[in-house]
Amino acid sequence: MNAVSSPRPVLLVLASTYPRWRDDHEPAFVHELCRRLAQRFRVIALVPDAPGADPSGEFQGVEVRRFCYAPRRFQTLVNNGGVAANLRRSPWKWGLLPGFVIAQYLAARRILRSERVDAIHAHWLLPQGLLARRLSATRGVPFVVTSHGGDLYGLRSPALIRLKQKVAAHSTAMSVVSAAMLEEAHVQGIHARSMVVLPMGVDLASRFCPDLLVRRDNDRLLFVGRLVPKKGVRYLLDAMPAVIAQRPSVRLGIAGFGPEESALRRQAEELGILGHVDFLGAKRQASLPELYRSAALFVAPFVRDASGDQEGLPVALMEAIGCGCPVLAGNVAGIHELLGSSADEVAVTPEETGPLALRILDVLAQPERAREQAERRRLALGSKVDWQVIANGYADWIEASCLGSRGGCA
Repeated sequence: MNAVSSPRPVLLVLASTYPRWRDDHEPAFVHELCRRLAQRFRVIALVPDAPGADPSGEFQGVEVRRFCYAPRRFQTLVNNGGVAANLRRSPWKWGLLPGFVIAQYLAARRILRSERVDAIHAHWLLPQGLLARRLSATRGVPFVVTSHGGDLYGLRSPALIRLKQKVAAHSTAMSVVSAAMLEEAHVQGIHARSMVVLPMGVDLASRFCPDLLVRRDNDRLLFVGRLVPKKGVRYLLDAMPAVIAQRPSVRLGIAGFGPEESALRRQAEELGILGHVDFLGAKRQASLPELYRSAALFVAPFVRDASGDQEGLPVALMEAIGCGCPVLAGNVAGIHELLGSSADEVAVTPEETGPLALRILDVLAQPERAREQAERRRLALGSKVDWQVIANGYADWIEASCLGSRGGCA
């Protein structure tokens, strides 16, 4: 008699940032993890609705369920910069926040009543971790929580830190995306029964990989990311006049969107460099490899912003390295963890725009050396952040933390 395989455990994922449709330009890291976890779990992703978003339904093996939190045209709390940036840019959106939290909680409670959910995975300590804590207390479902950086480094008022402490303490386990975040959590008194480092991943096997048929433009600089303060793009623009003075043919491509775009355009115009800067707008994931493969240098001038927020483990930097692109990046803590001994080749202090310009010019002046260094970084990165490796780590962690003796899945 053939053995009957047991059904996959049901994993309810709570998140805010999530693709609204196929090839959306919004960050897709939560979905990329979910669709790989679907090999071992039945994954239900509860995420916010947005103008133009696809309806609820199956998407690449994930059961996506969208909750409405306001009249549809006003559902703009999450996209084009993230929740924190949108609240800073448009104070009226604070009025959307209570509805967002309540709507996600009620939608999750309905799922727990209708489905046999085995575990909850909350992305971000607040508000999703707070919701998971409440759901776990009332429904008896274990939960794990992942902090991605902004929720840990930002949201630093005493009241919010106390909430983060409670979420972590009541979780079955907590993960952070870099070892530096472990230290920050301890500084804030955030402790969980178990806390591990599990980064987000990058598709290094089929998408973010080199293409020897694509030639690099030796005068092309590139930035990719949300246009928010912690990305530090204004410092890169400040450094550009000195770069252009030495290399008049240099151009900078800025691929991204967000609340700082208008200010950055004005800055480029005031600096007299608008003719050397291409604002490329939001780009689909599928179009990013071509940008990384053709640029002479990817510059990611990350900083710690006024609220204390900074990058956890920057996905765009990993994508660029996967495509074999030379890189420079702001000296935030996750850079050293990601690159190890080669971090010193890459790390810059963006606020010091004179030295930043010199570092850029040095890389552009020695393209062969830059590409040899980039290839070493690419080879070293593979075993650390390839998505399948990362997803297996998350699946093992969730099973061990939440499923107890149930063990592996058929």
